[in-house]
Amino acid sequence: MGKTVYLVTGAAGFLGSHVCDELLERGDHVRALVLPGDKSVKYVPKEVEISEGDLCDVESLERFFTIPEGDSSIVIHCASMVTTNPDYNQKLMDVNVGGTQNMIDMCLKHPECRKMVYVSSTGAIPELPKGTPIRETHQFTPVDESRQVGCYSQSKALATQAVLDAFRERGLKACVVHPSGILGPKDYAVGETTGTVIKIMNGKMPIGMGGSFNLCDVRDLAHGCIGAADKGRDGECYILGNKEVTLKEMCRMLHEASGCKTPYFYLPIRLAYILAGYMERRARKTGEKPLMTDFAVYNLARNNQFDYSKAEKELGYHTRPYEETLRDEARWLMREGYIEYRRNEKRAVPKQGIQTKEIFH
Repeated sequence: MGKTVYLVTGAAGFLGSHVCDELLERGDHVRALVLPGDKSVKYVPKEVEISEGDLCDVESLERFFTIPEGDSSIVIHCASMVTTNPDYNQKLMDVNVGGTQNMIDMCLKHPECRKMVYVSSTGAIPELPKGTPIRETHQFTPVDESRQVGCYSQSKALATQAVLDAFRERGLKACVVHPSGILGPKDYAVGETTGTVIKIMNGKMPIGMGGSFNLCDVRDLAHGCIGAADKGRDGECYILGNKEVTLKEMCRMLHEASGCKTPYFYLPIRLAYILAGYMERRARKTGEKPLMTDFAVYNLARNNQFDYSKAEKELGYHTRPYEETLRDEARWLMREGYIEYRRNEKRAVPKQGIQTKEIFH
């Protein structure tokens, strides 16, 4: 009997690289799809087989899917374009929706492909009123722009529906996971959340906001994706979420982990919307990037209460405490040189007995 080859897209990214790490730790064979010339390939573990290609290039996907006779494959489709700009973006739609359709077609074309796990987003799920836990659904279209806000969320909704339709109509063996926000060490691309953590730790966020996040440790999300590959039921969706955390709570935990300063005060959401509108208008005149946007405030103000009990019961998904994740991220950011220190300023020393010499170079 041949081996199982795990075909991972987005393997050079934050989540995909951690998926590869865990698969390798348990002894699996991993092949990664990486864009030609992508410098992030250096973050893919060296034991991973690299296949250069593009989700929008069918010929390169054919090479990616072709494995030795007698072997079988399982696809974990992490790759997508991500943006914090809510406006329509055709390239993002081409990659996130068209690219996922290409992956679906390839899975169906290759009978040795036993399963596909599509990594969607909680943003794809239509939002419910505050106070109502958001649970899995099987209906993502037609897109409701008032409840699936922003081009990224809408692209993930369309792609998720394509996967579920292919299961019902074409016999695709697939399930879907919906991660919420991602947090943790080794985010070399410095995504939006990691960028926020860096600003806080560098004292560049003097004013905070009310509202809440729903963030998960990237290592827990990777475990959930692999759990979906192992145990997820075909045609089912699984939320990979966490408890909500406010920005104020997150800043407190970062202070305890690193000694960094915290914002002087936190604006109520209503005032944050007013300030964001002013900053966006000013940015349009100056051509500079606004420090705060209406969409960023929305993401803190929206309902971020997700019910992830289904993934806990069926996939063995679990989340670690925010304190542990933020401590590990703070340690990694300091070690990698993302955190600035002024001369004669007392340097932050994380708890848990970490030696200063391990962090500061």
